[in-house]
Amino acid sequence: MPLSHAVLALLADGPSHGYELKSRFEAAIGPQWGGLNIGHLYQILDRLVRDGHVVRSHVAQRDRPDKTLYQLTRAGATELTGWATAPHVRTGGFRDELFLKLLAATRLGRDTLDAFTAAQRQAYLSDLAGLAALRRQAEPDPLVGLLMDAAVAHLKADLQVVESAERRLAAIAEEAVAPSVAPEATEPGADQERTG
Repeated sequence: MPLSHAVLALLADGPSHGYELKSRFEAAIGPQWGGLNIGHLYQILDRLVRDGHVVRSHVAQRDRPDKTLYQLTRAGATELTGWATAPHVRTGGFRDELFLKLLAATRLGRDTLDAFTAAQRQAYLSDLAGLAALRRQAEPDPLVGLLMDAAVAHLKADLQVVESAERRLAAIAEEAVAPSVAPEATEPGADQERTG
């Protein structure tokens, strides 16, 4: 699981507690990934402890509850190295809701296809502008900068798909007929007199 391995990678720097791991993850990956839910993080840590990849220890504190520290084990380091050196293989195929929307918009006719592609183009352009604004705020950490560059590249590729869809699907959309819909249904027996 990628998040488990990311936690192992952070623990490779040394022992850490949960909230510190959350902060370090968010700082290392940047805003493009999104926040890491602390409850989910503790589930991951419990699983890593169970699997022998991490050990947990408790550190007494004077004025606060004990702090739980997590540390990478030799087995965890081996797991992390194996994962980090293996190529990324897309397991889910190329599923993307964009293509389901294109399927529907094309079958609903040219006006719908045009409306969808215009709205989607605007959404991608807005996302690109947002990324550019983030870039101008401060020079990000190199890993965060790389993630932002990847997000820009993905958005530009998606934008090209939308523009290509307008051209390639226009003829199909022109031939679309009005949707076949069932007649309005009424409650069973609503028009019938009760017999009794």
